[in-house]
Amino acid sequence: MTLKIGFHPNNLHLTLASRWPGAFARMDPQFVPYDEGRDTAALLRAGTIDIGGTGSTPPILAAACGRDVVYVAASSPRPANGAILVSRSSEIAAVADLQGASVGLVDGSFLTYFLARSVEEAGFALTDVRRLDMAPASSREALKAGTIDAWVAMAPHLEQSLSSGEFRVLAHCGATIPNRSTFWTVRERGLGRAEITAITSELARIGAEIAQNPEKAAALLSENGTEIERRAWTRVVSERNWGIVAADATILREQQAEADTLFRHKDLASRLEITGLEGK
Repeated sequence: MTLKIGFHPNNLHLTLASRWPGAFARMDPQFVPYDEGRDTAALLRAGTIDIGGTGSTPPILAAACGRDVVYVAASSPRPANGAILVSRSSEIAAVADLQGASVGLVDGSFLTYFLARSVEEAGFALTDVRRLDMAPASSREALKAGTIDAWVAMAPHLEQSLSSGEFRVLAHCGATIPNRSTFWTVRERGLGRAEITAITSELARIGAEIAQNPEKAAALLSENGTEIERRAWTRVVSERNWGIVAADATILREQQAEADTLFRHKDLASRLEITGLEGK
């Protein structure tokens, strides 16, 4: 059976796997590119892919829409992968000042959860900010132009934007949420326990090789790019923890905490119960 592995630019692990020599070789892999993580559920439902990798939020939203989500694995936490930015000259000094503000973000990604937890800790609700679903480049330009008040940014756009000196950080996601990548499927794809164990093991093996070869990984990520881009990718790869863990009780508890948060903030119509493979 061919394993159809979906990958998109914001999931570096699977993007690199699609280019890494020998990746998933024992599973007859077919790597399927797509635009962004929020498309994962639809592609799984259609059978276009058998597994994908996203932030923590898309599988929760898929389950809320009736999909029978099966968690496969997760990355180590990514504390530096997201932040709330404002312009250097902004009068906004803290997250508490975002009440009533306009905020650009890729809505429905882990950035939504990050924003929800951040405003909750500041004493107000997600519905008290004006969320604008915008691509990272559009958010960056809107923040520069002053047409939005804040931007919830993710890597690598975050690092690139901070290096310009035009923005400052209100909050880093690592102080608020675990921020892991999740690797998941839906029951209709028919992946059993043996396949899930093998996929997790292979993700971990590839991750270890990436960590040992950051220059090689950077070269693959910056194909046809400039030397400056290659050096930037080398820094991103070197600073990331490429560890992979199985979707154990800890991961499921984290996903449950996120689902409960999104329900409290009215992003979910009803409360979800997050379960593992054995609970389905």
